[in-house]
Amino acid sequence: MSIFILLITLSVSSQENLYTSYTIPANLKEKANAVIRSHDVYISLKSSNEMYVTEKKVITVLNKKGNDDVDAYVYYDNNVKIRRLEVLVFDNFGNEIKKIKKNDFKDVSAVDGGTLYSDSRVKYLEYTPIEYPYTIEFTSEVVNNNTAFIQPFAPVNGYFVSVEKSTYNIDFPEDITIRTKEKNFETLDLLKEETAGKIAYEVKNIEAVKPEAYSPGSVNMAPKVLVTSKQFTLEGVHTQVENWSDFGKWMYHDLIKDTYDLPASTISMIQNLVKDEPDDVAKAKKIYQYVQDKTRYISVQVGIGGWKPFNASEVDKLGYGDCKALTNYTMSLLKAAGVKSNYTVVYAGSSQRSLEKDFAAMQGNHVILNIPQEDKEDIWLECTSQKLPFGFIGDFTDDRDVLVITPEGGKIQHTKKYNTEESTQRIKGSYTISNEGAINVDVNINSKGIQYDDKYWLETETERDLDKHYKKRWKYINTITIDNMHITNDKEAIEFIEGVHFQASNYSKKLGNRMLFTLNALNRNTDIPDRYRNRKHPLKIKRGFTDIDEVEIKLPQDYKVESKPGSKSIENKFGRYKTEVIVKDENTLIYKREFIVKDGEFPKEDYDAFRDFYKEVNKQDNAKVALIKK
Repeated sequence: MSIFILLITLSVSSQENLYTSYTIPANLKEKANAVIRSHDVYISLKSSNEMYVTEKKVITVLNKKGNDDVDAYVYYDNNVKIRRLEVLVFDNFGNEIKKIKKNDFKDVSAVDGGTLYSDSRVKYLEYTPIEYPYTIEFTSEVVNNNTAFIQPFAPVNGYFVSVEKSTYNIDFPEDITIRTKEKNFETLDLLKEETAGKIAYEVKNIEAVKPEAYSPGSVNMAPKVLVTSKQFTLEGVHTQVENWSDFGKWMYHDLIKDTYDLPASTISMIQNLVKDEPDDVAKAKKIYQYVQDKTRYISVQVGIGGWKPFNASEVDKLGYGDCKALTNYTMSLLKAAGVKSNYTVVYAGSSQRSLEKDFAAMQGNHVILNIPQEDKEDIWLECTSQKLPFGFIGDFTDDRDVLVITPEGGKIQHTKKYNTEESTQRIKGSYTISNEGAINVDVNINSKGIQYDDKYWLETETERDLDKHYKKRWKYINTITIDNMHITNDKEAIEFIEGVHFQASNYSKKLGNRMLFTLNALNRNTDIPDRYRNRKHPLKIKRGFTDIDEVEIKLPQDYKVESKPGSKSIENKFGRYKTEVIVKDENTLIYKREFIVKDGEFPKEDYDAFRDFYKEVNKQDNAKVALIKK
């Protein structure tokens, strides 16, 4: 009876208690490693150069995997002061078991070891739980003199996390104009209240989501309200912008323009370097190679240096810089040679994240260079790489909207998209099967487009690492021995050429007077997309590719073909797969294979058909040839 009374008492008292896991609704526990019980962000924009941010978050961690979702940290630097920072820890019953104050937080540099110097630091919670579930209450207050970045309303930022309630409030004086953009709230009940000098949002009951293969990036699906001020200050530099044109003017005239200060000797040297080149593209190519040979990438993030590039004269003298500095230096050298180019802000990374073309605000995490071309595609340069060919940006900055900055203002443009047809891998090879079932292989592989991007880094690998790489590439062949490897990186044609010779014993199976071997030895598809009983997300194929193989197969002298796979052809909205086996003579087969996958976004209902396509390719790639003794 006493236990029954205790349970009733616990149930009633916990109705108002966010600090125990017993009150979490069942639907919010499903698929969740952690549950955000409440998350309240209050921003007070006092002026264009003073902003107070108060945040309180209560999160219940259900298991070990949920520890990473606590996110109890605060960044600070010379312009961001922490006024309050505290964490309370509660057990499963809602009893406080630990209090962690500001000085107990870990305090480290907010940038990685590739940064030469930075004044940006982070205080973060380092806590090892005794048991699960447990609950964290995180409270912080900061004052920020930079108002260029206003924290968005982002109720959930990851997978396997659910939300009971999240609120966001911002107030501001009448001489400040706040703009907002709401994204991905279609399936949620978003409450919004807007009055003079105040905007408030609230959302409740967001269920946890599992990641799914071949989905759009989480940044493109997560609910978020972007927030920015028309009037803002960055490191003491005040401006007022309403659109991307204004934004580009501000960046050019206040952050970039006065950094073109190459020494006269360098200007003269560059002009002499390119004097015999026939056109601007040839000049740009020579200057890009000069920058690659002279400089190296290293990050420097101090004050406005986090956004304003180093002066070109400094990079010229020191020979290093971050993405802003090296891009600006390359642009300055091109300017000295009379070649027009534009500083360009981008979200870098393989996710293909675009800048919000209809929401001008501080965005992006990287800088590249644009060389405009009147009658053809613009040229894009990655100025931090000492390896990439001229005009090749790969999957780091391809196929996305970016901000191109010109003296006349900013404009949104789209970077190079590597089409399915140009992202090719061509295999030309031969292999011999011995009477004992061993395989001896010679293969040449030529890769372009995104498939070049997948491989160009191999050029600088050690022989030992290359050996490991090729054994992993052909991992479906046992006891493989790599005898010879030859690599050519043709930067002019942007082609990567591999020549490999390898052998393996017991490639085929001997069964009495028969021998069985897999026809496709050199390019088997081993990827079968995961199965989802109830797919939630659209199907997204980020980048297409084309594989074309032709392989000559020498059969063992003592055997002849008993049966072989017939020709196969599959074509659908996702791509094409085609194979053909030609009998050249009694002991020689020619195997031809074409596998094309198209990029694109498709409804979630198409996923099963896409998965079936890959399953069929996998099946055909494992088709066997049966031999019988002569």
